[in-house]
Order: sequence, then structure tokens, then C-alpha cells
Amino acid sequence: MISTVFAVLFYLATILLVVGVGMKVMKYARTPVPLKIVVSPAPRTKRGVVLRMFREVIFFESLFKSNKWIWIFAYLFHWGMLIVLLRHLRYFTEPVWWWVELMQPLGKLMAFVMLAGLLGLWARRIFQERIRYISNPSDHLMLALLVGIAGTGTLMTYVTRTDVIMVKSYMLGLLRFDIRELPLDPILLSHLGLVVILMIIFPISKLIHAPGLFFAPSRTQVDNAREKRHISKWARNLPPLPEGIPKKKEG
Repeated sequence: MISTVFAVLFYLATILLVVGVGMKVMKYARTPVPLKIVVSPAPRTKRGVVLRMFREVIFFESLFKSNKWIWIFAYLFHWGMLIVLLRHLRYFTEPVWWWVELMQPLGKLMAFVMLAGLLGLWARRIFQERIRYISNPSDHLMLALLVGIAGTGTLMTYVTRTDVIMVKSYMLGLLRFDIRELPLDPILLSHLGLVVILMIIFPISKLIHAPGLFFAPSRTQVDNAREKRHISKWARNLPPLPEGIPKKKEG
């Protein structure tokens, strides 16, 4: 019974996640941004934009320049989470890819790195007055959810042991629409339940900034406002200026 309930929840959560993120991305892609609102210093070529986005995604460049402490915690959390997620690919592949096997020991340690980053970001929202003032209850709940996922996962690795063979069999079965038995481990069920909640609320939460970063005009636009001027439609159809009125110089 529990195995079937979680299977239905995972299928539903996956549909909501894929459809929700897809709709958000389509909305971002279709939203016109004719005016240049880049954050200076901005690149003046498309190659420069690609390089800037690479530094932003890999090194969190703007956050590093803004606040070194936040950068440290954000960097620990994001890279820790990435390694942990890649480590979990072993539950969805058979045979397991060689590079996933290699990162298993590192993935276990990165769970602590992820937790440290999350707790640092959460402490910032609690103890820093300016950030506490602008924080919503949803911000704390989102951090609590992520801490819960990382915490229960770490517990299963170092404190309580669950049957990982049954877990892998269950996950592989879900990929083939073959519902198998799931271990009735309270920590495991809590972990999976929190993951389902995260998948469902991801498209409507602030976590959507992950794909949204690639559509941020302040980061993805070329700084060529002087070379390519934007003229609104209503201004294109204006009648010519009367004789004797000088035209405004461009530049």
C-alpha cells in the first residue's frame, strides 16, 4: 500500500515539476525585453555574455563581489547539492556508470557541505536584521524543507541503515511503470516525502531562479544600447517635426 501511494505521488510530482518548470521557461523566453537593463560593467558582444554567464553559473561572480560570507554559504550549498544529486544516479541506472561509482565517497561527504551551506544561509535570515525584515515565512519553510531532505539523507547514511537494494529496485521499477516493494523505514519515507513536496512546489517557489537565471536581462543582454536603439511602436508612426524645430541629437 505504501509503495503504491509513493509511486502515485512520484508520478504526480514529476508531471507537476516538468510541466511547471516548462511553462515558466516558456513564459521567460516569450517575454519581450526591448530595453537594455544590463548591470554594468556589461559585455558588448555575445561571446562576452556567454563568458559572463559561465562565471556567474560556475563561480557566482556577482554574489562574490557583493558579499563574501553569503557567497561562501551559497557556494557550499549549491555545489554540495549538485554532487549529492549526481551520486543518487546510482539508484536510477543499472549498471551504474563508472564516474557515478567514483563519486560515491565524495558524495557522502558533500552531504555535510550541503548542510553547512544551508544552515549558514538560514542563520543569515534569522540573525541579520536587514535580511530578517524582508524574509517571508515561505523563505524559512523552503530552507527547513531542504535541511530536512539533507538531514534525513545523512541519517540514512551514517546512523540508520535502510535496504538500498530494495530502494534501487523500487526506483528502477518506477522508471518502467512496475511498482515494487519499498522498505518501510520511517527515515526513508520521510526523506522521500520531503523530496515529493520539493518537486511539487519547485515551479511556484523562489527555487525557480535556477532556470530563471538564464533569462535574466540584467545578465544575458549585450550592452549595445548605443549601437541598436529601441524605438517604441507609438514613436515610429509620429509625423515629422515641423520646419524650424531642430531634431534631438542621438548619443
